Amino acid sequence: MDKSRNIVLIGMPASGKSTIGVLLAKRIGFDFVDLDIVIQRSEGKTLSEIIADKGMNGFLETEEDYLTQADYCGFVIAPGGSAVYSEKGIKHLSKKSIIIFLCLSLNYLEERLLSLDARGVIRPAGQGIEELFNERKLLYEEYADIIIDCDSLTPGQIVSQLIKELANPKQEKAKEKK
Repeated sequence: MDKSRNIVLIGMPASGKSTIGVLLAKRIGFDFVDLDIVIQRSEGKTLSEIIADKGMNGFLETEEDYLTQADYCGFVIAPGGSAVYSEKGIKHLSKKSIIIFLCLSLNYLEERLLSLDARGVIRPAGQGIEELFNERKLLYEEYADIIIDCDSLTPGQIVSQLIKELANPKQEKAKEKK
């Protein structure tokens, strides 16, 4: 893998972005960064607290600031699940990155994601997991260079599949066309 590039893992909360990101980074010799943690450390609050203080739009503006200021090379990056609401932020990341959508079906996601509020998942009041999933899935698919179906796979199997996909020269050519 070219260390002048990054790998960005997008997907729903609880899709495994951080878990897969750490494992992938170790396997390919990249560094790893979880942008939710960067935001929490810099803001001095949890995501839930930031959402409570700033509201949904204020949080999304804050997240966009961090996405557009991200300047990494040779990193596996795990942004928050809501990063795809910022076209400006995702386009900034994609300039030096391959974007990978870790896709889980709604059934698997519901098993993993017990509480949207406790997890700090940004969404309009009253929006449930199915509506959120359907809304975001379209955005993840739009921005992704590679889509990995993660249902029934272990983290190790997902990482192995990712490495195979990343070794495919067609991915680099597709990225250059964007």
